[in-house]
Amino acid sequence: MERKENTLIVIAGPTAVGKTETAIQLAKHFNTEILSFDSRQFYGDLKIGTAVPSVNELKEVNHHLIGQLKLEDYYNVSIFERDALNLLDKLFVEHKIIIAVGGSGLYINALCHGIDDLPDASTELRIQLNRNFETRGLNWLQEKVKELDPEYFSIVDTKNPKRLLRALEVCLTTGKTFTEQRTAIKRERDFNIIKIALNLPRIELFERINRRVDLMMKEGLLDEVKSVYPYKDLNSLKTVGYKEIFDFLDNKISLDDAVEKIKTNTRRYAKRQIMWFKKDIEYRWFQPNELQEMINFIKETI
Repeated sequence: MERKENTLIVIAGPTAVGKTETAIQLAKHFNTEILSFDSRQFYGDLKIGTAVPSVNELKEVNHHLIGQLKLEDYYNVSIFERDALNLLDKLFVEHKIIIAVGGSGLYINALCHGIDDLPDASTELRIQLNRNFETRGLNWLQEKVKELDPEYFSIVDTKNPKRLLRALEVCLTTGKTFTEQRTAIKRERDFNIIKIALNLPRIELFERINRRVDLMMKEGLLDEVKSVYPYKDLNSLKTVGYKEIFDFLDNKISLDDAVEKIKTNTRRYAKRQIMWFKKDIEYRWFQPNELQEMINFIKETI
């Protein structure tokens, strides 16, 4: 395979595994910058609950595509693909290597290989599906996707109604599963791509997740969620760490129960992330403490 002049190094893996620290160490070693593909970190008002890199970490290495959006901004994977490719064009002028880091599999797939050209639903169908979701709830939406496309249901964030609704739109518009139509030929990129995924033994990963949630609460997650409560119906806030505390603020559950649900839902999300990345055989897997092994692998591959 012909090697190209520039290289994108992808650092992926489940939440709380240590992607940020690893990406920073690699960026410092290769004297380069970091592009985020963590869709939760795009929003400037969401810092604690999305584990945005700390002020000191952001000072250590230049980061891009973090906090660039307002909660009300419309954004999707297609816009991200365009923004990220435009950004890489500029960054590759100064650096031969760029680090991309995050846990949003759909977004990094779009950056590396492009997104499938899926059909849009009719306005009537979209209105009908949204009305059904509003009246029948998330369980109805989950069951419909599970019925029409069980393979996609096994890997999607089942708490994310936006992705579930999109899958339903495609299934009902085409009569084919969403999975069948997400297999378009990969688009060629004008840079090399090296994919690294991080993981830890399950018990250790889950302990890290639990500790991170406790730390988020100490750092003020409750106040952060209160500050965005007026926007709680936006898709950008239908995510783990926020929806559970919204339930507390709505007097549906206790704060202790909300915290435990955040831990449980985050662990489930981490398992889905691992499943997603393991479906891509291009990833080379490491533990986060294997920094030198990663550096050696990158140098051997470039």
